[in-house]
Amino acid sequence: MPQFRLARISLLLAAIGLNAAFALPAAAFAQDKPAAQAEAPKDTVRPELFKLVDPAQIKPLMDAKNYDEVKNRLAQADALPNKTVYEDFVLNRMRISLASATNDSATLTTALEAVINSGKLQPTEQRDFVQALATQYYNNKDYPKAITWFNRYQTETGDTKVRPYIIKAHYFNNDFATAKTELLKDLDAHQKAGTTPKLEELQLLANSGAKTKDQATYLVALENLVRYYPNDDYWLDLLSRTQGKASYSNRFALDVLRLEKVAVSKMSAEEYTALAELALLAGQPIEAKQALDAGFANGVLGTGNKAGEHKKLRAQADKQAADDTKNIGTGEASARKSKNGTGLVNLGYAYVTLGQYDKGIALIQEGIAKGGLQNAEDAKLRLGYSYALAGRKDDAIKTLQSVTGADGRADLARYWIMWVNRPAGGTAQAQAAQ
Repeated sequence: MPQFRLARISLLLAAIGLNAAFALPAAAFAQDKPAAQAEAPKDTVRPELFKLVDPAQIKPLMDAKNYDEVKNRLAQADALPNKTVYEDFVLNRMRISLASATNDSATLTTALEAVINSGKLQPTEQRDFVQALATQYYNNKDYPKAITWFNRYQTETGDTKVRPYIIKAHYFNNDFATAKTELLKDLDAHQKAGTTPKLEELQLLANSGAKTKDQATYLVALENLVRYYPNDDYWLDLLSRTQGKASYSNRFALDVLRLEKVAVSKMSAEEYTALAELALLAGQPIEAKQALDAGFANGVLGTGNKAGEHKKLRAQADKQAADDTKNIGTGEASARKSKNGTGLVNLGYAYVTLGQYDKGIALIQEGIAKGGLQNAEDAKLRLGYSYALAGRKDDAIKTLQSVTGADGRADLARYWIMWVNRPAGGTAQAQAAQ
């Protein structure tokens, strides 16, 4: 997961005018005046202090990076007795500029907090200084204080733009439970509003679930990562964890591999061969040949110490697929004579693997209608993803949404819907987003 970091404090300080020496208004320093003249302004800087921190002298020193001299002048000014609140305010603003330029984090945070608490800032300035201090604590990895000041910013301004950083601060402070709770709230809000959650929010939610050993939350995050930012790693993790559920039935092993084959750019050698072997056992040699052809084309099969086994399996699949393709039309009559619809469903899927989607789907539908199936809902799942492979999106979603089962079937149906609704660009888009 990427490290989250706010903008550099120097950039925030630039935005609120603190990269250069603090400019004093003309009326901000006291001078000898006749008694008859108007009373001096309430906020003043005595002449002896002004001589030390006169912006006309400080700015050239800052520009020349003569920071030691600036620091010396501030120390002399600070040593003057009986400083007013305003004089301390002026000195602290100058310390902010100096500390920012010299990367003096301790002085910077102390001066920022003093300026905020001085009561001398305008309301528009106050919010910016609070945000700058929160950012400084966050970037310094002082997450408890970052949370305090970000919360203050949010409370005083009503601006929720810092909420993601409050959540991240909880996470980085090892308060994974709070991070998880808040991220789930945000995900729920996205779902109700029909908006897309950010990639980093979902990654953080997944990590929060993992840190708290909350498998359910991890899967929620992972499903949404696959839904909005699909890539091979997310798909493989999701399908693996689905198979790892206690309620998962191994009879869906072939269905899982079928989804994996279309969802990822490349499978492993073991998965290509497993798909082929299971397809052969299921009476789908054309599908087995296609899986092995893909594995060889990707350079995954036919190499290494199992190259001989791969070639032998491919030869077997090629022969059976050729026979099946030649004789597929003769199986329709016998399938219809069967007492149940299993033969029609299997034959229909064979036509789907050949790319003859309309004929294949019609036969699967006929088999389901005939009945007598050992698992009618399994056949409905296969009908749903046959629609998906055919590009009939609406029919696929409608069928898959009706599939139930706690043994992995409903999970697979939901994942096929996610594949059907995948973002344009698929895996490449998700990888680019990272």
